[in-house]
Amino acid sequence: MRTEPPGPQHEWLDGEAGPVVRPYTLTGGRVRSAVDGFDLVAYVLAGPDAADPQLPPEHRRLVELAHQPVPVAELAVELDLAVGVVRVLLGDLLDRGLVAVHEPPAAAHLPHDEILKAVVSGLRAL
Repeated sequence: MRTEPPGPQHEWLDGEAGPVVRPYTLTGGRVRSAVDGFDLVAYVLAGPDAADPQLPPEHRRLVELAHQPVPVAELAVELDLAVGVVRVLLGDLLDRGLVAVHEPPAAAHLPHDEILKAVVSGLRAL
């Protein structure tokens, strides 16, 4: 039989796991962003006037982390949230004009495979 520690208990806390909040509560039940999905390597940058005390805590933390360009995947790691949740939260911030998202270049702008292979061969020859 498990005994509860003395003091007030809260149903949202778990002694071993920490705060227990379902991801859909952070997104208001939404699973998709209002804006098209963000690439994992897309860089996010907060605007100069993005600090808004009225924002929910997760949104404020995203703005704090994005004062320097940071990839979407790294934001998910820093917040310890699923990438899908971070994408929804970023969509909220983007919709309000608080952040800018810089997507990676399209594949058409990347060098051809032959050029990359020639570079690798040249590097190996050194």
